Amino acid sequence: MKKGKIVVFSAPSGSGKSTLITALRKRIQNLHFSVSATSRAPRGEEVDGVDYFFLSPDEFRKKIAAGEFLEYEEVYPDKYYGTLKEQVEKQLDKGQNVVLDIDVKGALSVKKIYGKQALLLFIQPPSIEVLRERLIKRGTDTPEVIESRIDKAAYELSFAKQFDKTVINDVLEIAKEETFIIVKAFLTIE
Repeated sequence: MKKGKIVVFSAPSGSGKSTLITALRKRIQNLHFSVSATSRAPRGEEVDGVDYFFLSPDEFRKKIAAGEFLEYEEVYPDKYYGTLKEQVEKQLDKGQNVVLDIDVKGALSVKKIYGKQALLLFIQPPSIEVLRERLIKRGTDTPEVIESRIDKAAYELSFAKQFDKTVINDVLEIAKEETFIIVKAFLTIE
């Protein structure tokens, strides 16, 4: 059986990454999310092994020490998120193509491990001003949180040149089509 490939999406918050991933998964059948691990408690009706692998902070740190993560980040003290190597490998061995939605540093870590088997796709807003407008329109964050997201976005944008491809999400329908063409071509290359 042919081994699967990895498509890594990274983008500043508010760039439309989730919308593009959802549209892409509707058009490409063999594209599966990898279940991430987290040390935060389940929210609402989240299910262990489906939404996330829920680990205690100590369990998470033990897996870090054992080298079990492709990438991870401590977002807040004792609040970790990461991608387990074993989970991704199981999916790839089944011939599944795996989608990862991770930060820029994690994306570069995945590329180091998988090389040409991984496509790094950076979703970029047309400008910081447009990004700020989108975050304000979302209405989910305080002005302070929006400004911290803008600061983080400027940092993340500095990594775009290290990615295989960049899609500027200015007009959503065009960005959806560009993303589809890029990913479809990557998945069909032997």
